[in-house]
Amino acid sequence: MNFSSKLLEDAVNEFSKLPGVGQKTALRLVLHLLNKEQEEVDTFGNSIIRLRKDIKHCSICHNISDLPICGICSSNKREKEIICVVEDTRDVMAVENTSQYFGVYHVLGGLISPMDGIGPSDLFIDSLVQRVATTPVKEVILALSATMEGDTTLFYLYKRLKDFQIPITTIARGIAFGGELEYADEITLGRSIVTRVPYVNSITK
Repeated sequence: MNFSSKLLEDAVNEFSKLPGVGQKTALRLVLHLLNKEQEEVDTFGNSIIRLRKDIKHCSICHNISDLPICGICSSNKREKEIICVVEDTRDVMAVENTSQYFGVYHVLGGLISPMDGIGPSDLFIDSLVQRVATTPVKEVILALSATMEGDTTLFYLYKRLKDFQIPITTIARGIAFGGELEYADEITLGRSIVTRVPYVNSITK
């Protein structure tokens, strides 16, 4: 792609580094910004800078937050004895959109994937075990994607938590194998949360 401006080329190259954004889409986005008022572009740019500079992760559940403790963990309306374990913030948003869950969360920050060099120590698993060991917990819901990595992580978490003698459940498989949680429609995901089942039932004996 030939550019008439080095500034334009640099901006397009940066936008094209975003997931799912090719050079043509990046060019369209950059040209769109060039047609905006300076104040609008400044607001856009500053929001990205502030996001990276000021964003925090909840000290309890590791979800993205504006404050040291997120709004869900600090809310008196949530059932703090029920913890829903998810891969990342996108999954928290997906479950919240169902309006079927009123407990709290624990964000792992990924899934166990030996092929990608991601092991248990790379995730927030120890802090989950610590939460279960030190706070009153009635149930842990393992709400992970129905993928090979998700199932590997489910089994590992079950082994780490089973001795605490609390119910460990998993969302019902209304989601096809290989499906990412964030892409499930709200009704299907909501039903999967409501009709969750003991994880031990899914283990081949």
